[in-house]
Amino acid sequence: MDNYRFILSGGGTGGHIYPAIAIADELKLRHPNAAFLFVGAKDRMEMEKVPNAGYNIKGLWISGIQRKLTLKNLMFPFKLISSLISAGKIVTKFKPHVVIGTGGFASGPVLKMASRKGIPCVLQEQNSYAGITNKLLAKHAAKICVAYDDMERFFPIDKIVKTGNPVRADLIDPIQHVNKAYEFFDLDPEKVTLLVLGGSLGARRVNQLIEKELDFFSKLGIQLIWQCGRGYYEEYKKFHTTNVKVYDFLNKMNFAYSAADIIISRAGASSVSELCIVGKPVIFIPSPNVAEDHQSKNARSLVLKQAALMVEENDLADKFENVFSDLNKSKDSRKLLSENIKALAQPDATKNIVDEIEYLLKN
Repeated sequence: MDNYRFILSGGGTGGHIYPAIAIADELKLRHPNAAFLFVGAKDRMEMEKVPNAGYNIKGLWISGIQRKLTLKNLMFPFKLISSLISAGKIVTKFKPHVVIGTGGFASGPVLKMASRKGIPCVLQEQNSYAGITNKLLAKHAAKICVAYDDMERFFPIDKIVKTGNPVRADLIDPIQHVNKAYEFFDLDPEKVTLLVLGGSLGARRVNQLIEKELDFFSKLGIQLIWQCGRGYYEEYKKFHTTNVKVYDFLNKMNFAYSAADIIISRAGASSVSELCIVGKPVIFIPSPNVAEDHQSKNARSLVLKQAALMVEENDLADKFENVFSDLNKSKDSRKLLSENIKALAQPDATKNIVDEIEYLLKN
């Protein structure tokens, strides 16, 4: 049988969307006649990114709970009921053989309704600290694919499979794109290129740092590819010049990674997994505004293995320029970081996850 049907749900940020797309791509490779449907939140970035990747998507009227009392919070019960009803209709009509959730608000109603109908569900948890949606869904899942050890803190141990985090297939060998990358970004191959990533939605503190340090980078002869995030693009696009390329979002991430000599990045789990595969020297600036400070933990685990550098937000004013200067001056340091981060890569993660889905299909 090859005409399987799969529903995938995950969104809100690139960290949930791109793993879902990577899993779908691998399933499509193995089952060319399979049907795919993504389910996301109506007003989030998955409604654009998933169709761009060639898949159909339906949107639910769902959002998360804010930390303070807001009108959105008062609407949450109505949104949840509406989304459960809509998700039930989607599952009934599409009749999936397996449903896969990669985190984010929309995956909750979809996996809950699918499990009620006896459809096997697979969860994919990217972080070392499980997200609230996945924790709530754990009892409904047949398999839970994780990237870190000790996840039995959150999930039933008999359901956990350590697979690693899926990444986009075109990132597996970024070096092959290097000449096209310089041409695409109109950069000088003779100059050191810094790639700045604040996550798919952008990061205000990272953007403020880069704006402040533009003269510093210029004096060092550094050219930049700067992904500032859609919410910040209008504010920062004025800095786009011959040596500073400012983007709201990078659709050609393989080219960006290919051109980069040094990378500054947040330390979300999906970003860390991608950067291990890319194998370039990284300075992490972890976000302090995440559950259990998991970005700092992600970054610190690499720093301890001499696989990355880290500067916390509170230390940027005092430490950033020295850390960057030392790294820029030392080819040996860059080489060591590259080799050590590359050694931590899990390039078969997507295949491992799809192997688990195949097992459910056959049993």
